[in-house]
Amino acid sequence: MKKQYLYYPLFLGIFFGLGILIGNLLSVNGMDDAFTTSGNLKKRKLNRLIDIIDQRYVDEVNTDSIVDVTVNGILQNLDPHSIYISTDQAQAVADDMRGNFVGIGIRYFVNQDTISVLSTIKDGPSQKAGIKSGDRILTVDGRPLYGENKVSTDQLKGESGSRITLGVLKPGDSTVFNVPVTRGQIAIKSVDAAYMLTNELGYIKVNRFAESTTAEFNRAIDILKRKGAQQVAVDLRDNPGGVLQAALDMADEFLKDDQLMLFQKDRNNKRKNSYATSDGDFEDKPVFILINENSASASEVVAGALQDNDKGTIIGRRSFGKGLVQQEMQLGDGSAVRLTVARYYTPTGRSIQRPYDSGNEDYFNEYLERYENGELQDKSNIEVNDSLMYKTPAGKIVYGGGGIIPDVFVAGPKGYENQTLDYFARTGFADRIANDFLRTEGSYLRYMPEREFVDSYQVPETLLLEFYQRARGGNNKSLRLTGNREFMMLLLKASLAEQLYGTELKVKLLNTMDPMIDRLKELSRDRKNA
Repeated sequence: MKKQYLYYPLFLGIFFGLGILIGNLLSVNGMDDAFTTSGNLKKRKLNRLIDIIDQRYVDEVNTDSIVDVTVNGILQNLDPHSIYISTDQAQAVADDMRGNFVGIGIRYFVNQDTISVLSTIKDGPSQKAGIKSGDRILTVDGRPLYGENKVSTDQLKGESGSRITLGVLKPGDSTVFNVPVTRGQIAIKSVDAAYMLTNELGYIKVNRFAESTTAEFNRAIDILKRKGAQQVAVDLRDNPGGVLQAALDMADEFLKDDQLMLFQKDRNNKRKNSYATSDGDFEDKPVFILINENSASASEVVAGALQDNDKGTIIGRRSFGKGLVQQEMQLGDGSAVRLTVARYYTPTGRSIQRPYDSGNEDYFNEYLERYENGELQDKSNIEVNDSLMYKTPAGKIVYGGGGIIPDVFVAGPKGYENQTLDYFARTGFADRIANDFLRTEGSYLRYMPEREFVDSYQVPETLLLEFYQRARGGNNKSLRLTGNREFMMLLLKASLAEQLYGTELKVKLLNTMDPMIDRLKELSRDRKNA
């Protein structure tokens, strides 16, 4: 793979890790005994083989791990999005789908063998207890979270309402303070930001689709309406999808009563239609949807529903191309399979699922080839199949067979250096650098008012140099970031802002140097003046 695409395989791994956690599902039960009670001879043969290994094999064998490997192997021969959820993963997956979990409400990482707080969840237990970014948590109920005899960070979890005592070391202090914290329900936010980009244009950034997304999105819409929004933009870039119903609820905000949003077909070709209702708040106002190559599944449902109904404008780059519906089926021991049970189609009848009949490896490699063939720089490089051409009611040409092609194309970052910085911006590369700074010479920032930070704070040269040195570490020694000084400063300030004041301020700052946001504003002005 060419040097300039070095970071995308890593990002792809992160992207699909998140996709596995929050993939598109409808939960069903009643399948607990299906694997073991079937009369099918081949299934009984597999059960018999595992029993023989368990009873007769010369060495001790963990048959649970054999079953896990077997199930994964079976699913890998089906399609790229049917997955196995082990008992160890089940709770985390359930939390992600619901959009909440029980905990103390912090984002953290392990820094020099200690837990360093990146940020606290707004109104969460840790924030209420006075814990801040840059604090280090050394003990839990007197037991160490560092050193050879450290306990697991699982000790931070527990039942809602239960109390623990954290040993917290503040920046610049040498004394560990005991801080009592009561565990509680912590929301996993779907909406990162909701604010006015201009006097007319409201903006909402959505990072996932969970069960809680609809309520969050509706609150965001209400906020923007009260602020006078006459247009709205929904940013679904890098959103890997999630709960299908949440996507339909979002599309319903913009479509009129009884407009078709989506239909599904199962193995028997049985069709299930989903229609809009009359409850939408922006049915008669301009809407813009921002997508990119990492917008998938439920994100594509929203974009496809609006595009096929000639509603709004889709801006960005061709989306990922996942048009399969999964259902979660329990296996009786706490584990589950998320099995593809249907395909979904946009209102014009197109499937946006990319082909996977050449195997999962080719499927994911085809995604990476987009970086090689130049389609992220030039819309004319997007390969389309004329046999999969459809027309919207207004006569607009759209294509199936591999993602949503936007109405207005905006090129991605060009060149190794720019792609590297884009990767850093999307994956939180600057977070640890910023957190180290907050624990040392930047500790005073923890008490700076947000307005003062935004208006007057300048990232120091020492912090910029530290960023540059870490960026060029490892395999990146040849990396040159000349000409990107202003963006690097912004990236560091945005990371500090998130840890000090929350994710929305980070989004606001990064949007000030975002070509897609600039194009969005142009289109908004044109629409207003039309």
